[in-house]
Amino acid sequence: MANYKVAVIMGSDSDLPTVKGAITVLQELGIEAEAHIMSAHRTPSQASAFASQAREKGFSAIIAAAGKAAHLAGVLAAHTTLPVIGVPIKSSTLDGLDALLSTVQMPSGIPVATVAIDGAKNAGLLAAQIIAVHDGEMAKKLDAMRQKMEQEVLEKDSKLAEQLS
Repeated sequence: MANYKVAVIMGSDSDLPTVKGAITVLQELGIEAEAHIMSAHRTPSQASAFASQAREKGFSAIIAAAGKAAHLAGVLAAHTTLPVIGVPIKSSTLDGLDALLSTVQMPSGIPVATVAIDGAKNAGLLAAQIIAVHDGEMAKKLDAMRQKMEQEVLEKDSKLAEQLS
């Protein structure tokens, strides 16, 4: 299996508790996660330069998490052909709906895959699934993770049946 890395970019350090879900799942799957704080509005030059150079630096995908105006994923996507996965962050304003709409409503030609509000873990899994398209070992790891989830649900179901009988 090749070495893979995914960039995890957040708009603010306050996004880190949510973004940790993506970083954790990537690390569990053996994918390097490199995290940075960049702003679509306050550091646009750095954000565009990072995205423009991401493929050359060996990244397989970019996860972009931002709240409120949430233009980060779109700005990054405009500067790379790597897959960009947006994570809208719930803020005190509009419970994250503003971030969701800003992330998902991209113009034709500049796609951003978007997960649920605060859905960073799924963003990490989606990045791994993108990698698994051409890496059978990664596909096996994802299959094993799903089998583990299935077993955990079956065990909970069994415990529930015991409690109710």
